Amino acid sequence: MSIAERAINNAAINHAAEITTPNWMLRGMENLMQHYTKRHLCMDTRACDAIPAPRAGHNYTLYIHVPFCHTLCSFCTFHRFLFKEEKARAYFKALRKEMQMAKDLGYDFHELYVGGGTTTVLVDELARTIELAKTLFPAIKQVSCESDPLHLTSMEFTQLHGLVDRLSVGVQSFDRGILEKTDRLKKFGEPEVVFEKLARAKENFPILNCDMIFGFEGQTPEVLASDIATLKRLGPRQITTYPLMVSDLTKRHAQSKGVSKAQLANENQDIRSDYELILNELRGEYEQLTSWSFGKSSSEAFDEYVVNCDDYLGLGSGSFSFLHDQLYVNSFSLRRYQEKINSGLMGVEATKTYSKSATLQYRFLLSVFGGRLDKQYFKNKYGSNVYTALTKEMAFMHGIGGFETDPSNPDVLQATPNGLMIGLMMMKNFYTGMDNVRAQLRKPLKQEDM
Repeated sequence: MSIAERAINNAAINHAAEITTPNWMLRGMENLMQHYTKRHLCMDTRACDAIPAPRAGHNYTLYIHVPFCHTLCSFCTFHRFLFKEEKARAYFKALRKEMQMAKDLGYDFHELYVGGGTTTVLVDELARTIELAKTLFPAIKQVSCESDPLHLTSMEFTQLHGLVDRLSVGVQSFDRGILEKTDRLKKFGEPEVVFEKLARAKENFPILNCDMIFGFEGQTPEVLASDIATLKRLGPRQITTYPLMVSDLTKRHAQSKGVSKAQLANENQDIRSDYELILNELRGEYEQLTSWSFGKSSSEAFDEYVVNCDDYLGLGSGSFSFLHDQLYVNSFSLRRYQEKINSGLMGVEATKTYSKSATLQYRFLLSVFGGRLDKQYFKNKYGSNVYTALTKEMAFMHGIGGFETDPSNPDVLQATPNGLMIGLMMMKNFYTGMDNVRAQLRKPLKQEDM
């Protein structure tokens, strides 16, 4: 299903967005999501040394993970290690070997997404890896890559011009106080410097996406509105506005740097009010792609590639694959990952099978978060009537006025502002659960694994 088909129809909603779901109901839903994530997002896996071959007629997205950063931000929970050039170069070499193994299995991909860590720690290695991907997988039409403000204006960064179609930059905020609190001011420079770097990057890549976070301590509605106004002045093609996700790993890492949870997150945040502000400030200038993604066009890829692709293959240490409704996990140990690749095996070392019920709930979450639920999709893919298979979930969404029927297709339900709010909360808790999974998988690592 195309991105355009999944995009939320804003034309029918010209009035101001208003979220009427009461906070107590949002808290109840959040507690329920936490129950389900603890139940399903646990690594009760079995050992696995291989991924399945591709199936005819399936579209696949390729995800590549680069787990290195020069410094470790206190709020980040992704799989990453402190950068060491020798290890990073050896890692990229192994990554390209694993990519060849995926080709030998018969895979082709329509999109490549490179995430981290900081993907641009070694631009020459990254460029070589993207070039190989385009050679091995000729169906790739778009390459998305994450970066940070530090590398945007370096001379070596020009190697990515013409290779990367969509550059996603972690900005988080333009507020000096928040940047200082999150260790980003010293690392990336003053907000005005970051703005100028972004403005230059906008000229060199077809799509520039700015990742922002809301929910920091000290981020008042005025600060949030100022951030959005600065973004609108910059005018990137895409904006992603994540709520701050405080997982167990976030708390531990922040505390190790002398930053308490209270200093990092706004304990009294009214997330409903903040999100309503974001919706209304961006409405009219950007189309809504998912609950927290906005774009100038609905026909472009965005950060949450899982919304538009049922099957994706992850390469590199700490990556996940979801193939034919089964989860595969690559080794989180750099040492073991290298050993597996050098012995002719791919990086996967564990797999987990989900029940049909759990899979349907996952697809429901993605549909609500993506702003569009296609009843025929559930029927065709799973042989299920979404109202009988997910009775409680559908009753809840209709009860809060979270869905409205697409006037051009009665099989499609579009998310209202209430529905988008639920999608944001569900995905926030899902990602927090995934952060805890990463923490669980990293916990056994010893110094020699890093």
